Amino acid sequence: MRSLMTLISKIFPKQSELPQSVEVPKIKGRILIDGKIIDSGFKTKTIFSPCSFRNDSDDQLVFPEMGTTPQVDASVFRQAVDAAARAWQKGRGEWPCARMEDRVTSIIHLRDRLIPHRDLICRLLMWEIAKTWPDAQSEFDRTIQYMTDTIEATKQLDRDCSRIQFAGDIMSQIRRAPLGVTLCMGPFNYPLNETFTTLIPALIVGNVVVVKLPRFGQLLWDVLLEPFRDCLPPGVINIVNGAGREVIAPVVQSGKVDVLAFIGSSQVANQIKQAHPHPHRFRSILGLDAKNPALVLPDADLGLAVSECMKGSLSFNGQRCTAIKIVFVHRSVVKDFIDLFIQKVDSLISGLPWEKNVMITPLPDRTKHEQLSAYVKDALEHGAYLCNPKKGGQVAGSLFFPAVLGRVSFSSRISKEEQFGPIVPIVEYESFNEFEEYMVNSPYGMQASIFGKDPTVIGEAIDSLSNQVCRINLNTQCQRGPDVFPFTGRKSSAEGTLSVTDALRSFSIRSMVAAKQDQMGKQVIRGILDGDHSRFLTSNIVL
Repeated sequence: MRSLMTLISKIFPKQSELPQSVEVPKIKGRILIDGKIIDSGFKTKTIFSPCSFRNDSDDQLVFPEMGTTPQVDASVFRQAVDAAARAWQKGRGEWPCARMEDRVTSIIHLRDRLIPHRDLICRLLMWEIAKTWPDAQSEFDRTIQYMTDTIEATKQLDRDCSRIQFAGDIMSQIRRAPLGVTLCMGPFNYPLNETFTTLIPALIVGNVVVVKLPRFGQLLWDVLLEPFRDCLPPGVINIVNGAGREVIAPVVQSGKVDVLAFIGSSQVANQIKQAHPHPHRFRSILGLDAKNPALVLPDADLGLAVSECMKGSLSFNGQRCTAIKIVFVHRSVVKDFIDLFIQKVDSLISGLPWEKNVMITPLPDRTKHEQLSAYVKDALEHGAYLCNPKKGGQVAGSLFFPAVLGRVSFSSRISKEEQFGPIVPIVEYESFNEFEEYMVNSPYGMQASIFGKDPTVIGEAIDSLSNQVCRINLNTQCQRGPDVFPFTGRKSSAEGTLSVTDALRSFSIRSMVAAKQDQMGKQVIRGILDGDHSRFLTSNIVL
């Protein structure tokens, strides 16, 4: 107990010691429906920051209040979907029928309106989900860059689609058309960036959108309401928040939602998809569970492997779908690997997210440590051992000190389930077949990392993994970017592909205009193009 209190006093400052530059932002959350910002008529939930400090008077930990977020009921959520349906107007609405150039211009204006809010959005990310200040800034900047890249990719797509194609006796123009009312649900770990990677491509190709906020990282969305309202027609985007179990099923069951863009668990995705009355028409773009392994071969550069595995498994407390979730180390080098790994982990700075060089920060979910502790307990009961017993697995406030587990058994939960937190399970293997069998039988298939030097051995590992995962990283950690690369997964890890260009295709469908290559066909097509009589069949391109 004394050791824990010492840790708390080292990590959490007193309230009077907080620097003025990191003052807690206060937000009263609102919603956006049909072009109107609404601040009443719904329940609210108080948001407390996980970034606690000690009370000056009694030294007790205090979780500061940040404001309130909306908790709408099913009827209000239905109003948001109805507003989107009116804006869609069964494909005849202003936004889906607009020229691509006009939609691109609106997204450019939106991007430019967001930039002045950078500091506040980053502070809200830092306080609400305990993302380090550099990582919060990186998330914002990456989001702005993603918008810029999407704008440029849309222009290129429009140029590619503007030409007339000829085959047999048919001439045609094939363009991209929107899919309909889209429900966007992003994750709490990247509440801005990951949501925008579905939201922006969905909008720019002509869909209308309802955004359901993630469990955490909600308050920053209030800052976005005015820019969205001012840059897009009413109903094209609606931003609401409520208990997912209560509000999602009724609107999906109504059949008014055409597309699901969801980043979360496969269990929740299944529940949402099964609720739709016409599952065959319900398009889905999903980023789901992962159990990304790292494979450390006998000839691996251990310094490099340890450094990459440490960053890959513990960056943002391991709360990333692309994090390394389990490490396979050959028996001949496992002791040296663990010794080096523990040195790295012991040197990590734990603390509050604005502190210099901090890496381990409080968890947004203040009850998450219960699940993580249960994973550690179960692993130990199945023969594993705690490699860093001095602090590993200890809890202070909502901060969970990284637990590194050695000799992990395949019978333990941590070997099969996604922990989404700072636990690093290490499996000793003798034969590559042990790793291969694990991957073949895993329900997940997002990424893997291989550490080694022998091209022959690595080549064989690549061939084994290429039909199990969708990205194989050589001597580097698992990761998503750059955003021009495809981001997807096999099995229960994903549906659809996200990248700057792939997302535009995922949220649209090819639609074509065709005519015979005879005098009448050419005359009609030429007349439409020359007179600019169609917004769809056009020779005008977005510059």
